[in-house]
Amino acid sequence: MGRTRTKKKAASKVTNPPALHSSPQNAPSVAALLEKAQSLIIQCNYELAQRFTRRILDQDPSNAEAKEMLGVSLLETGEIDAAREANAPSPTPPSAHLYLAQLNDGDPRLALQHFQAAIDILSLQLKGKERATDESSKNDEAELKTNIVRAFVGQVEVWMDPSYDLCFEPDADKTCENLIGQALQVDPNNPEALQALASVRMSQQRPDDAKDCLEKAWTVWKDLDLDDSRLPPIPTRLALVRLFLELSLYTPALLVLHGVVSSDDQEVEAWYLEGWCFFMMAEQAQETGGTLDELTWQELAKDARDCLETCKILHTNQEHPDAPLLEHVAELLGKLDALGIVPSPIDAGDDGGEGEWEDADDSGESDGDVEMQ
Repeated sequence: MGRTRTKKKAASKVTNPPALHSSPQNAPSVAALLEKAQSLIIQCNYELAQRFTRRILDQDPSNAEAKEMLGVSLLETGEIDAAREANAPSPTPPSAHLYLAQLNDGDPRLALQHFQAAIDILSLQLKGKERATDESSKNDEAELKTNIVRAFVGQVEVWMDPSYDLCFEPDADKTCENLIGQALQVDPNNPEALQALASVRMSQQRPDDAKDCLEKAWTVWKDLDLDDSRLPPIPTRLALVRLFLELSLYTPALLVLHGVVSSDDQEVEAWYLEGWCFFMMAEQAQETGGTLDELTWQELAKDARDCLETCKILHTNQEHPDAPLLEHVAELLGKLDALGIVPSPIDAGDDGGEGEWEDADDSGESDGDVEMQ
């Protein structure tokens, strides 16, 4: 696959919201202000979102939706105490608990408490939705289940994080098993829960069981179209790729990466993982006679080089914060330099990349091509 030329995204400026005229006829409605604030949060323009939500609260001090939006935008700008005050005396919404759980990376116990608070609130909301029969409620029910599962998975990740002492506690494995079991009770086929279970199985040195979990997780969505709302978010798919690579499952890893890059060809981690995958395939080809999947180790190494070069360019252009990733890219490129592998010319690589991915797609149509054993 050829390298992608990056485009610079114009930085958004924080501007003042339009002044509200004194005449009620000219003043924007609360609904219009809520819609505008929500769109600004989606655009990550949190400072301007705060100004719109404060104007809503000037008109309607008890508006719960505005309080939640203000709390989220304050959290995003690092104003944690102000975010708590924004929701007082109202109960903190589950979205705020989930965000606070991610912010408390220095206090794992507090993070676990926030995750649990979110689970408790969302579970109560889910009970109300389960009694409804209309289509809208069913969609809300599915979203609630997804968020509950993500909170459980978040707790598992805290327990398994080697930077905390929790993972060394005697009951860590059992706790993780129980948390994943609860997640799967909420949504038995949830791919994120199944991936979390695979991670636990790998930490338990049970690779075959981990492969079974990954196969179940991938099977849930691997045939969905790229614009299907049921497709897991890109970070979840990249996490799946990492697990595939740990188990040397290169073909499914490349198929998942193909879908990610097709959705977002500016995704730095996707290019990194693709390059790393091809690099490991090249190493395996060298060790087993010089070829793998009918490709020579030199061809695989060339693909690795092209992907890693693309990753390096995107990382620099985007000022990506993941410094260890870039260090590993530099390390792999150094090894490829030592092997005499040079990058392809940009123009020459474009057409060839598409052909390679067509081959990958063809191989994915048959279950026999994707070995999960």
